[in-house]
Amino acid sequence: MSPKLLDPRPYFADLADPRRETRNKLHSLHDSLMIVLCAVLSGIEDWVGMETFGKEKEAWLRTFLTLANGIPA
Repeated sequence: MSPKLLDPRPYFADLADPRRETRNKLHSLHDSLMIVLCAVLSGIEDWVGMETFGKEKEAWLRTFLTLANGIPA
């Protein structure tokens, strides 16, 4: 039986979003960080691969992320 991993989301809960408030800010920082974390843990090493990972795993990611505007590109 595999050990259950702890939920990393609480570690990002109080993280301040350093991005400027603009109308182009479509994706939550929390969603973006979780996609990056999951992709890196899966062996992805570049931004294009992370976007591809997000699109391929979107249904799964939606089980625990909001993704109000889809996968960040």
